[in-house]
Amino acid sequence: MTMNKLTALAFAAVAAFASGPPATAAEVAGAFSKGRTNLVATAGTGYGFNETYLVLGLGVSYYLIDGLNVGLSVESWTGSDPTLYKVTPSVQYVFQQIPRLNPYIGAFYRRTYIDGLPDINSAGGRAGVYLSAGRNAYVGLGAVYESYLDCKKTIYSSCNETYPEVSFVISF
Repeated sequence: MTMNKLTALAFAAVAAFASGPPATAAEVAGAFSKGRTNLVATAGTGYGFNETYLVLGLGVSYYLIDGLNVGLSVESWTGSDPTLYKVTPSVQYVFQQIPRLNPYIGAFYRRTYIDGLPDINSAGGRAGVYLSAGRNAYVGLGAVYESYLDCKKTIYSSCNETYPEVSFVISF
């Protein structure tokens, strides 16, 4: 056996003994496994009606099966006029194949309550990734596409939007 082959064989043996057993499905799914509940907090700024708003939100989701959740969130858009409140039921799938990096896709329906104007409904989708931020804590980075239903161009400057989203998730 040559020195390179012997070194490679020794390295492989050490690596095999040093590594632990493969992760179980439950360990990989972790915060996104069946029966888990996630709390989501959002904070940032939003733009609408030619105004900049402070956006604060809270949400909860429950995993029906590994990776698949249903959720409900609320947002408050304040600091400008008119004030907005949004209620959003959603469904989302989180891919658990990579332990610290979890891509997600989802869909939602939203009801927006607008002070002084008719309420408006929208539907959309989102995609992004959750990054591990500690035990049962994740930071979500993604993009959202939202289409307003029965949108009147005389009231709203745009009936479709694409925007980034950042979230902080705690699972229990």
